[in-house]
Amino acid sequence: MKFEGQGRPLSHDGVTRVCDTLDCDRPTVWAVLSVETSGFGFLQDRRPQILFERHIFHGLTGGRFDRGHEDISHPTRGGYLFGVREYARLERAIGFDEEAALNSASWGAGQVMGFNHAVAGFATVKALVDAMVRGEDAQLVAMANFINANNLARPLRNQNWTTFARGYNGPAFAENQYDEKLKDAHAKYQGALPDLATRTAQAGLLYLGLAPGRVDGVAGKRTRSALITFQAGAGLPQTGQLDSTTEATLLAAAFPDQVANQA
Repeated sequence: MKFEGQGRPLSHDGVTRVCDTLDCDRPTVWAVLSVETSGFGFLQDRRPQILFERHIFHGLTGGRFDRGHEDISHPTRGGYLFGVREYARLERAIGFDEEAALNSASWGAGQVMGFNHAVAGFATVKALVDAMVRGEDAQLVAMANFINANNLARPLRNQNWTTFARGYNGPAFAENQYDEKLKDAHAKYQGALPDLATRTAQAGLLYLGLAPGRVDGVAGKRTRSALITFQAGAGLPQTGQLDSTTEATLLAAAFPDQVANQA
């Protein structure tokens, strides 16, 4: 399968749609995203963030690929390489059983497991993966559908983090203090939400290899430095600010297909 697309960041409409679907506020949505994938659903090469779960692949394939391949097929969780190297694990598993492999990875900003494709709103796991590749708006729809299907919207709305964490992250949630991280993230976003224009610019800078730091909607030192580098290369005044000319030039460079479709 093709895992690389435009890597479109989250839009205002996407955030609104998910908040309406879950009947919750924006700080709550951002809390879940920031804990799941540090707040962004794509890697620098525009492939969705994934985590391959070897114990799921083991279960789906009856353990017949365990011997000699314990890093991708094993009764216990583990073997993680994180980031782009997770795709090497996924692709090896695809060589044994494509459908089981796709079902054994968690996808996108909400880290929805492939085997949950039906409750996430997709007829097949390949349909889910295709949506994850398209953009973060689709990734959040999958996350919201999963939350609703598993009756987790109410505890999420009520900031009952322990109940939500157990249902969303599994019984081992406490090992990584998942509920406490959600609580802390929610408190942070009550004060200030990510700026989506800045976040989209950061994504574009990331894709162009200009190292803006975290894609978090906050224009920190690394983002300003990356903007200066981009402005210098584009022949623009080197202010480090996301003025309208810089923004338009950056979007055209980082998302040419998207800009062309809007023309």
